[in-house]
Amino acid sequence: MSVLHTPGSLGTWVKMPTIESVQILAHAGFDFVVIDQEHAPIDVRTAYQLINTATAEGLLALVRVEELQPSTIQRILDAGAGGVLIPHIDTPEQAELAVRSVRFPPKGIRGAGGTSRAGRWGTLPTAEYLASGNEAALCIPQLESGLAIENVEKIAAIDGVDALFVGVADLSMDMGTTPGDPEVVRLYLHALDVAHQAGKPCGFASGTAAGARAALDQGFDFVMASSDTAMLVTQALDTARTVKQLQA
Repeated sequence: MSVLHTPGSLGTWVKMPTIESVQILAHAGFDFVVIDQEHAPIDVRTAYQLINTATAEGLLALVRVEELQPSTIQRILDAGAGGVLIPHIDTPEQAELAVRSVRFPPKGIRGAGGTSRAGRWGTLPTAEYLASGNEAALCIPQLESGLAIENVEKIAAIDGVDALFVGVADLSMDMGTTPGDPEVVRLYLHALDVAHQAGKPCGFASGTAAGARAALDQGFDFVMASSDTAMLVTQALDTARTVKQLQA
C-alpha cells in the first residue's frame, strides 16, 4: 500500500528544477511530491535528480509526465519514480495504454532496465526489480474532461489503474465554466464515488490550503496543495508588502 492510500495524504507540485525545493518540502512535513514535467521546465535529467532527492528525504516521488508516451514513462520509472500521473486520459483505451506503459511483460510493454537506478544499478535481484514495476509503481490517470468523467467507470475498473486524479481546472475549462460551478462539483464528486466503489483512491489539487482541506473533507484520499513556486510567490509578496508598509 502506498502513502496515497493513507487518508489525508498531503502532497504538492514541484515546478522548480532545484533539489533544495524538494528538501524544504520534506522538512515542512509533506507526504509526497509530484514533479511536474507537463507545466514546468523539468527534463528527464532534472527529474532524475529531484526523484533521488525526494526518495532520500523519505518522500514518495511521483512524476506528472508531459503526455501518454510509453518511452518517457519507462525512463521516469527507471529513474526511480514511485509512479506517474498521466495527463488527459479520456478513454479506457488510453488508460489501458498507460497501465501497459508502467508494467513489464506480460502485463505491459515496459522494457527491462535492471541496471538503472530503479534496479539499484543491477544489484537488485531481477524478480524484485520486475515486482517494483508490476506491483509497486503507481499508474494514476488524470481525468480532465467531460469525456473522461463519462468514461470514469470503465477507467476505474481497469486492472493496474492504481488511483485516479481529477484535474478540476482543465475539467471546468473543457466545460466552458469555472471550478466552482455546481455541475463541475457534481462531476468530480461522481468520479470520487466511482473510484471508491472500485476500491481505488482519488486525488484532487487546490491552489490553497483551505481548498485542499475542503477536498479532504469531501472524501478525497490525497491532495496536492499549492506548489513550490506558488508558496514562494505568496511568501515573497507578503514579506515585501509588510516591509514596505513598515517603511511608510
